[in-house]
Amino acid sequence: MTRQFPRIPIIGYCHPLSVRPGEIIGFKVSCAGDGDFSARVLHSICADANPDGPGIIEEAVETSIEKDYTARPQAFNPGSYAIIETGPTVEGDLTIAATIWPTLPGDGEQVIFSAGGFELFLDTDGALAARVGDISVSTGKPLLSRQWCFARLSYTKASGLLTIAQQPDEIWTDTAEASVAAPNQSYLDGLPVLIAAGLNDGFADNHFDGKIEAPGIYAAANVDPLRIAAKWDFAKQTSSLVVEDTGKGGYHGSLVNHPARAMTGSGWDGSEMNWQHNPEHYGAIHFHRDDIYDFGWQNDIEWMVPEDFASGVYVLRITQGGHEDAIPFYVCPPLGQRTADLAVLVSTFTHVIYGNHSRPDFKPEWMDRHLARGGYPYNPAQYEELGCSTYNFHRDGSGICHCSHLRPLLNTRPGYYTMGYGKGSGLRHFQADSHLIWWLHEKGIPYDIVTDKELHEEGYSAIQGYKTVTTGSHPEYHTSNTLDALLAFRNRGGNFMYLGGNGFYWRVAVHEQEHGIMEIRRGEGGIRAWAAEPGEYYNAFDGNYGGLWRRSGRPPQQLAGLGFTSQGQFEGTYYRRTEESYAPDLVWLFDGIGEEVLGDFGLSGGGAAGYELDRVDVRLGSPPNVRVLAQSEQHPDHFVLVPEELLTHLTTLPLQPIDDLIRADMIYFEVPGGGKVFSVGSITFCGSLPWNGGDNDISRLVENVLRRFLE
Repeated sequence: MTRQFPRIPIIGYCHPLSVRPGEIIGFKVSCAGDGDFSARVLHSICADANPDGPGIIEEAVETSIEKDYTARPQAFNPGSYAIIETGPTVEGDLTIAATIWPTLPGDGEQVIFSAGGFELFLDTDGALAARVGDISVSTGKPLLSRQWCFARLSYTKASGLLTIAQQPDEIWTDTAEASVAAPNQSYLDGLPVLIAAGLNDGFADNHFDGKIEAPGIYAAANVDPLRIAAKWDFAKQTSSLVVEDTGKGGYHGSLVNHPARAMTGSGWDGSEMNWQHNPEHYGAIHFHRDDIYDFGWQNDIEWMVPEDFASGVYVLRITQGGHEDAIPFYVCPPLGQRTADLAVLVSTFTHVIYGNHSRPDFKPEWMDRHLARGGYPYNPAQYEELGCSTYNFHRDGSGICHCSHLRPLLNTRPGYYTMGYGKGSGLRHFQADSHLIWWLHEKGIPYDIVTDKELHEEGYSAIQGYKTVTTGSHPEYHTSNTLDALLAFRNRGGNFMYLGGNGFYWRVAVHEQEHGIMEIRRGEGGIRAWAAEPGEYYNAFDGNYGGLWRRSGRPPQQLAGLGFTSQGQFEGTYYRRTEESYAPDLVWLFDGIGEEVLGDFGLSGGGAAGYELDRVDVRLGSPPNVRVLAQSEQHPDHFVLVPEELLTHLTTLPLQPIDDLIRADMIYFEVPGGGKVFSVGSITFCGSLPWNGGDNDISRLVENVLRRFLE
């Protein structure tokens, strides 16, 4: 059965990720041991356990949560499928049929269609098979992976024959048919129908990997369009979890665990790339045995955030029997109010997109280094059953295009280390952004937290009235709503600080009904963890063209003045000030800084300019008045130009040498509406802020900018 329990002794997650005072947040916990578990809320100041930096800093907060709770294990059920709770009744001859595109034939038994004791499935050899009761029959001809095939199960009541037939669309698989005597079998009597899985002791099992198109049930011994009992058109209601029956009975169903919709079907011929323009070519759903996006756990703790609770980054620490977990969450200021002049934009969309990233270069020995520094003891590469990130592949080799925070995300924990090599901490996302949070506390600069969720749902009003908005280290994933809000803030006089790299790069879609779920289509161009199949570049959730924002006419340079240009290993170098930076009207930026070289140190990669780098490009939207203050140098040979900037092995889009394009630019510019922008173009930049207790030139520079922006 697919029902599983976490192998980690105590683990949990929350929903929602961010709340305002007066709102309720739920915490869901699974414990392997008996007895109670304890819980307490802590204000998270720094999530980097590296002893060369501040270390993990969490301040106690008095709340009503702090007490013991009854422990229990909570299970999760991976694998996507469709379920029709009450199917049709068919008392005589019966046919079940579907067009399929298997992606893992031969990898265990896989049920295509299960209805009232009849199952159409792939056997362990990958051949099409049928079963009713204890009687089964197989064609004995294994199907090929990623080849369309029409599959049919028929039962003739008079003769008692159960027949299975396969008719491939391609020339490489044989047409085959086989029958077996199966007299006195029961009939369909309104029992649940499952598509892409079977039913075992009340749980879905034996999931199908691949696409299914136009599944149907016929009250006949063949596919008779006049005797349709139920037929589901997967091209209808594509943006929803509804599977619509086009037959007269209206046996509609629902999808579990978010299989991929807006998938090309057997009739797709490349004449249309947008599923909305020709839905008939997009009548398939791609199911996976490892789809898992909502664990569906029950709340163990429900907490209404007090009206006077301070905005900030928090963790719920849960403890049982010597084991511990920390669940991060965010408290924003009251709706329509602000408690500081600075808003820190937390890139929760990016955190979730990377949630449970199982890195292909992970080595178990990394954990020895992490544990020696008091790091988090679990890594997603060792617990892939919890569901991987959109930087990973499904078991069948297709890219994971959906993600959710409705499950434990191991790489969001305090003390988690992404990289196990190189100088410094090897941090990204939640932990890397805590370098900025610590620095704000150290400098005594008040701030409010705003996350991508508020920016997406509330737009400009979520940040209206702040003097300055700053990002963290990696604000990569955005919707049109979040970009519109930031652009409006900047153009209406707000000051904007982009303290990271590879920002505003990929487009994501947020499901408007199913909370917590996002979609990414890795279309043409960009450094991609996987590539979407041809014809599958448009989001199912909102119908928009997926991929790079640059491909939709919104390069990052239009907002922040910089855009992604190069990536390498997790190593950082330094910036060198330009002649422009000594201009009299810019002297305030470098007050108290006498060195020409900036940031040749840091807790992330050993330097302020590293890993992923951004540069100016006026052709892509950098403003004509942009002031380049500093540029990075001496990046190792493993740094490469991003593919969207390459035309051939010799030519680049900017018509400049490749080596000249591998750099991070630090810039400043002013907007006609009164707003000012400071951007640094490096993911490792914030890692230099805590160096030497915050007494360094990067810290001084950022403080000069921020205090001027907050005046």
